[in-house]
Amino acid sequence: MATLYRCRTPTDRLCPCGRVARELRRQGIDAEEVRVARRRRDRDDVAAVSGQRVVPLLVLDGEAICDSRRIVEHLRHRAGQ
Repeated sequence: MATLYRCRTPTDRLCPCGRVARELRRQGIDAEEVRVARRRRDRDDVAAVSGQRVVPLLVLDGEAICDSRRIVEHLRHRAGQ
């Protein structure tokens, strides 16, 4: 199971969080989405998992990965692409 901590933007086209969500769907990975607070200082749940307060943050197989570019690269590498 994967968990994607993401912003509150209602679409998957306007932000880096949406890029990760689209890649997860494209690869058929079922992920729980957690919409986080708008202000970084209010993102204690994200900080507890990764030590930082920036989204997107993907927790996959117990590993926390941040930065949309790194997350997509990791997912594609896992899939052998």
